[in-house]
Amino acid sequence: MAENQDVYKKKFGTFLGVYLPSTLTVLGLIMYLRFGWVVGNVGLPLTIVIVLLANIITFITGMSAAAIATNIKVGVGGVYYLISRSLGLETGGAIGVAFYISRTLSITFYAFGLAELILLFWPIEAWGALPEYAIPLMTAIIIIAITFASGKSAELVLKFQVPMLILVVISILALMAGVFMNELRMPELTASYRTVPDGGFWIIFAVFFPGVTGFLAGIAMSGDLKTPGQSIKMGTIYSVLTGVAVYLLIPVLLSITAVLPFEQMADESYGLRTWSDVAFMGGLFIYPAACGAILSSAIGSVLSGPRVLQSLSMDGLAPKFLSKVTKTGQPAIATWVTGAVALSAVALGDLNTAAKFVTVLFLTLYVVINIVAATEKLVAEPSFRPSVNVPWYVSVLGAVGSLYVMYLISPIALAFAFLLEAGCYLYFKKKSLEQQWGDVNAGLWMKIARFSLLRMNHYHVKQRNWRPIILLFVKDISDRIELVKLAAAFGQNRGIFSISKLLVNAGEPTRKTRKVLKDRMIQKVQRIGVDAFCEVHEVDSLHSGILNISRGHGISGLKTNTIMFGWSEDREANSNQLKIIRSLSRIGKNIILAKFNDHENWKVDNHRYIDVWWSGAENNGDLMLILSYMLTLNPEWKHANIRIREVIDHEEDQRFFAESIKQSLKEARIEAEGEIIIKNGRSFTDILTTYSSEADLVMLGLKVTSPGEEEKHAAKIDQLSRVGKVCIFVQNNNLDDTFPVLLTSENQGEPTGRESNS
Repeated sequence: MAENQDVYKKKFGTFLGVYLPSTLTVLGLIMYLRFGWVVGNVGLPLTIVIVLLANIITFITGMSAAAIATNIKVGVGGVYYLISRSLGLETGGAIGVAFYISRTLSITFYAFGLAELILLFWPIEAWGALPEYAIPLMTAIIIIAITFASGKSAELVLKFQVPMLILVVISILALMAGVFMNELRMPELTASYRTVPDGGFWIIFAVFFPGVTGFLAGIAMSGDLKTPGQSIKMGTIYSVLTGVAVYLLIPVLLSITAVLPFEQMADESYGLRTWSDVAFMGGLFIYPAACGAILSSAIGSVLSGPRVLQSLSMDGLAPKFLSKVTKTGQPAIATWVTGAVALSAVALGDLNTAAKFVTVLFLTLYVVINIVAATEKLVAEPSFRPSVNVPWYVSVLGAVGSLYVMYLISPIALAFAFLLEAGCYLYFKKKSLEQQWGDVNAGLWMKIARFSLLRMNHYHVKQRNWRPIILLFVKDISDRIELVKLAAAFGQNRGIFSISKLLVNAGEPTRKTRKVLKDRMIQKVQRIGVDAFCEVHEVDSLHSGILNISRGHGISGLKTNTIMFGWSEDREANSNQLKIIRSLSRIGKNIILAKFNDHENWKVDNHRYIDVWWSGAENNGDLMLILSYMLTLNPEWKHANIRIREVIDHEEDQRFFAESIKQSLKEARIEAEGEIIIKNGRSFTDILTTYSSEADLVMLGLKVTSPGEEEKHAAKIDQLSRVGKVCIFVQNNNLDDTFPVLLTSENQGEPTGRESNS
């Protein structure tokens, strides 16, 4: 996919790439052709209800989409890309097909509207009544024209929308001027349903709703944006808010003007004349703006639809030839195919029929976008740190609201959308997995368990899914309660935590004895409110026992990645522990050593400072920072400040490293303070004591000890570990895990004069 994306020569910013196409799609067809019809049928209060209901669902969905977009690097395909990277290719492909069809039907939808507008000027006196085939024929001509125009240059089309937005703003001002220059009246407060069946609220809503789905037009341009996450977030939010403001203003203006009777507004064929009869200078400002807005919306759909098809092709879910692009980066073949599909959709017959299908398919996207955002929030991946924070229940509300509206609009259309997406899902699923089912109950759960474990088998290579899977070795939980609580806090219910008790040279303990010891461990961890797996193992020696248990600990993709120990006062035991750690480093296990210095103050529920001393000499900084972030997810640590400190030799490098840390933290989306300290001849121990003596937790890197250095290194750890309420030594040995932080020397250029912590 990256190879194809590199073809694009021009990347767009927030205004041109997202806000402008989204806003013009919102302030387009429905606003000009159907707002008077809505007001004339349901009155002002229910019109406001329709506007607010539609925009609440849209705003929630826009926020959910922004949350997903700001947490991943967004590529070509818009909503399809967001969903496929969150739920997998099968689900993403099914939604991508629905999104593509809805975008393609939108072309037909806008072309119908533009055809209606153009044919208002049909000279009836000279040519007679409008033929029945006139609107479909004009619609087909428009689709062919905009398909050829959009296949040339996305930049040209997007820049064309700037004057169109200016015309739209002028037309709204002309309407306001026309209203207040003429006689005013009281708005109609009750629904009359003059030209629709009684109780046709949802019919009117179905026709209106596509007018608020414009934010998807900007998201669909994701592959053409300079900074997709930021642009989608800001462009989407501002576009939705702009639409809400304008859509609340227009019905009020149309309701209070006495220029037109409500009966005339309710006439569907009156269309744009509702605006032109009221506005200042008639249709002089209205017709060009309406034509331009509707045309730009149609072109926006022609731009976005092919890019979804292109992305499906890149992922192998559509024929490969559809991903081919021109020298200017346009997916030409996908554009022609999209135009052909839109042309065939003219057979739907009219604007309202197209609107119903577009509405239902868009709402299915809304449902899935909100479900993805809610699931991400509930699953609580440590790496899910979007810059837009949407509570899961808000996203669920958006999904439920969208689903309910789909049902009310058309149960048949809902069934069609469900069958379409289910069929696509099963097709894509069949392409990648051959399912074999056993009996209905046990076979189903066995398949789910097997599928999950097989997926987790690739767990270690997925950057965004890293979680601490910790194995803690202790002699007695009662003597190490603080250590157990700290290990559990690193996982914060997002990882897996196991506690292992070793029986060294204990002979042959019976199964009953092991069970009793294990049950006691479980009772102790439950009393202190910790969720952990407890184990009892008999081993011949401490060294071989820890190594063998650590090597095979876990299941399938859930292999233990981090081993944790407490640091004691026994120098000989500590030297042996460093030998064990060296062996563990060879099999790729991360190490956490913890030394508690202030047992009483450690029990407080409001820790303030976590000091991370990052030297850059080892690859430990990433792991220290992600563990610090995990700590802050705990209630007692949520107000703690992470302070990253780095010691350098040369003052002239201070600004460089400060900016590097600042940029790295920004990209990692972790809030922390950075501080660069000049050594000035001081020892690291003196600097550490000066800056971190009052810290609640101090993190230092732990180097791999060479044979024969254990006693010397243990003495150094003893010296450094006296700082802070608790001192942690961290060693990152799993090079296959790419933590979602960027504090590495590769990102910071050439390091100068920095030393390892310990």
